[in-house]
Amino acid sequence: MTILEKIINFKRQEVAKIKAAVPVKKLVESPSFKRTPISLKASLTEKGSTGIIAEFKRQSPSKGVINDQVSVTEVTNGYLDANVAAQSILTDTSFFGGTMADLMEARTINNIKPILRKDFVVDGFQIVEAKAIGADVILLIAACLTAEEIKNYGQLANDLGLEVLYEVHNQQDLDKISDLDNKIIGINNRDLKTFKVDLEHSINLANQIPSSAIKVSESGISNPRIVTGLKEYGFQGFLIGENFMKEENPGEACLDFINQIC
Repeated sequence: MTILEKIINFKRQEVAKIKAAVPVKKLVESPSFKRTPISLKASLTEKGSTGIIAEFKRQSPSKGVINDQVSVTEVTNGYLDANVAAQSILTDTSFFGGTMADLMEARTINNIKPILRKDFVVDGFQIVEAKAIGADVILLIAACLTAEEIKNYGQLANDLGLEVLYEVHNQQDLDKISDLDNKIIGINNRDLKTFKVDLEHSINLANQIPSSAIKVSESGISNPRIVTGLKEYGFQGFLIGENFMKEENPGEACLDFINQIC
């Protein structure tokens, strides 16, 4: 069993338990459910955008503990000071050490930049949940969903006013997404089956994505020069987590990184 299969199997069981305990009606009654989401698409394409989607991530299956000493508040404020285009918050507890409370805490501080709920969506309930905790964007990972699930979950998110970051790793993943036009497509340079990173994935798949779509490169971006190079292939978004979180002050690391982008 691959790491991804293990995560997805666990996630399905986890979501089933939460669904049994928390009625959808309760989620809909959340104060955050009434707020108007902030657009990731607009933030990535506006003039002067840094394009950086900075992530709060305590740990990962491939790296173990990355940084469990910093607070969500401290990092969120640092990322906002660095003028990131958006923020990504891991809400998976068992494998990444995140919580929904982390995203809710970030939301209380950040009301100007979009927040991506970074998790493994396997049920529409999680999309309603994302809206209820204050997320603006959800992640749909093509590798762990069918083409029909991707379409249905994407439509549900849009119906709730949320945007979707569609994550792919190869052509097979890309083929699952119907009508790429105007979608936000994230190319994960990390193979979720092996957790190995190869930046060539972003470059190789870039030409298969229409210019009307917004291209986001994810994982393995450790140098500002990489961002500059990826921009030449039409990328407008760059999701970076470990590179900032491994430092004592992730916000300062993010600001320094952004200041070095040509």
